[in-house]
Amino acid sequence: MNRLHRWAAALVGLLLLARPAAAAPPPTETFFRDPDLLEAVLSPTGRQLAFLTARGGTRVGLAVFDLNTGQVRRVAQFNDGDVSRVHWVNDTRLLFSVVDFSEGSGRPNGAPGLFAINADGSEPRQLVLRMNRPNVTYGDSGRKRMLDWNHVLLRVPRLMAGSANEEILVAHVETNERRLQTPLWLNTRTGRTRSLDIKVPDDTVGWLTDGRGELRVALTRREGRVGALWRGPGSSDWQPLFEAGPFNSPFTPRGVDNAGQLYVTHASGKAGEQVLSRYDFDRRAPHPKPLVVTPGFDFSGALIDDGDDQALGVRVLIDGETTVWLHPAMKALQDEADAQFPGRINRINCRRCGAPDMVAVVRSHSDRDPGQVWLYRAQPPQGEKPWRAVGRVRDDVKPSEMALLEFRRITARDGRDLPVWVTRPANATGALPAVVLVHGGPWVRGSSWRWNGQAQFLASRGFVVIEPEFRGSTGYGSAHYRAGFKQWGQAMQDDVADALKWAQKEGLASDKACIAGGSYGGYSTLMGLIKDPDLYRCGVAWVAVTDLELLLKGSWWVNDDTSDESRRHRLPESIGDLEKDAAMIIANSPVRQAARVKAPVLLAFGEQDLRVPLAHGKRMRDALTEAGNPPEWVTYPGEGHGFSIIKNRVDFAERMAAFLAKHLQP
Repeated sequence: MNRLHRWAAALVGLLLLARPAAAAPPPTETFFRDPDLLEAVLSPTGRQLAFLTARGGTRVGLAVFDLNTGQVRRVAQFNDGDVSRVHWVNDTRLLFSVVDFSEGSGRPNGAPGLFAINADGSEPRQLVLRMNRPNVTYGDSGRKRMLDWNHVLLRVPRLMAGSANEEILVAHVETNERRLQTPLWLNTRTGRTRSLDIKVPDDTVGWLTDGRGELRVALTRREGRVGALWRGPGSSDWQPLFEAGPFNSPFTPRGVDNAGQLYVTHASGKAGEQVLSRYDFDRRAPHPKPLVVTPGFDFSGALIDDGDDQALGVRVLIDGETTVWLHPAMKALQDEADAQFPGRINRINCRRCGAPDMVAVVRSHSDRDPGQVWLYRAQPPQGEKPWRAVGRVRDDVKPSEMALLEFRRITARDGRDLPVWVTRPANATGALPAVVLVHGGPWVRGSSWRWNGQAQFLASRGFVVIEPEFRGSTGYGSAHYRAGFKQWGQAMQDDVADALKWAQKEGLASDKACIAGGSYGGYSTLMGLIKDPDLYRCGVAWVAVTDLELLLKGSWWVNDDTSDESRRHRLPESIGDLEKDAAMIIANSPVRQAARVKAPVLLAFGEQDLRVPLAHGKRMRDALTEAGNPPEWVTYPGEGHGFSIIKNRVDFAERMAAFLAKHLQP
């Protein structure tokens, strides 16, 4: 049997397991269960591929594929957890964490610990305790050599010639203040630590390192002020880069290369879009000529290197992800991948990048396909082809059954540019009943061109899904983001309504529409029913903010995780001041305006939610009931701010689909 056949035999049943054809529409579980293939990471020399998969078992385990021998070996598996966040320390040693996907989001796994093992399964060692498993040890670990659970991974240094490459950089976290304390070098084979001869600046909450693990930037926070300090190559002193208010940072440090060059993002132009620049230490400001500009979008991405000082390219997110390669051989490989898998995003991660014996992992995905993973070898062994399939991210998702996702820019009623995502069944004709799906946050970007389980599920049930990137969303320039300050329930809500009206005018959505969302999206759902009752026939809100006064000032009787610092320094400016803006807050607090909700409502909450405690849900439920419009009501024990247990995700999705079908009749 040749190497190709040995490889294929080893992978069958593990990676390329065939599934029977799914019914139409696909079962709910198809959209909400965990992926089959989670990560695939090449070793530093590209000779081995580590991947995380649950195929062949009930828990996610770690397996290693040796590209030279074709052997696949499962090297780590747990009965009480799932392997996650895998890294190569060197070409023979792996590092990973363990979480529990079966636990609810309100029963967090806590710190996931750190574990190390050789690629052949030998020398297993636990390095950092798991928070909820303090008495469980693993492998060759001596309890006295394990660090407490409150140690986090900072950096796995890149493989350097002439170095043992056995150590990683970790830091102790002071949990009460969430401050990062003195970092430590931790040996992954022995568990021994050694300290760094470096002074930690006061109020440090984060770090940036170069590829070797040298601390270069300290990020600080104190009394509503944020800052950054710099320590250049060969220096032991920290120099201030800036100190500013929470919304007024002149730039954001993003990365440091091995040559000691700092890269930052900063606002540019009328729309305030974030661009990537080198930092000019002589001018003490970002270089006036940006490296990367993404018109219409904030820069989001990273420089790509393979351990060298010079970047190979830049990976950026605009409507979808794209890569701009600076190295001609990498550009040629990208062109080849795009020709091999047209109409898709083909993300390349390489080892020995651009060399004649380059090896790469390519994740090819689209709006209709969660992804397929391929292995590319520029010099394949005799009798083998350069491209080999590794596996599908989700085995039971059939792209032909999935909906199309389109990105549009429309004009809001006040003339502001308004990005909108539309998910529509591929075979749809004419206007469809609509679900306006409002993202949470709200200070995040809602979507990008990729497969999205929730939107795809709703489309599979006969709805067109409208997702507005309302003002206050990030990713589209600081002007768009700041336009949402103190606009909860007001201009932010108008954007949501304008997106639906546009879709109806375009013939995409019918006059049958409901609004839905979680967290801020749940708030917007309720405010939509209050402010625009003629637009929506029903609303579905989960883990929803319902009481702005409770959010802004907190309560002795309600436990939450909103910090005092945030309530003092951030929320008054971004949402409203309890005293100065009292009338506005009351007018835009759903629990205070519940009597104006006339449409049917489905409310769902996690019973252990600390971000938006269950009190928000109970108060809204009681207010609606008192107003003569009792909602459909469901809570999930053990869940927090979102639903993590698969049976709960499926249960809620089916409740939502039935509720929407009842009121929209698709």
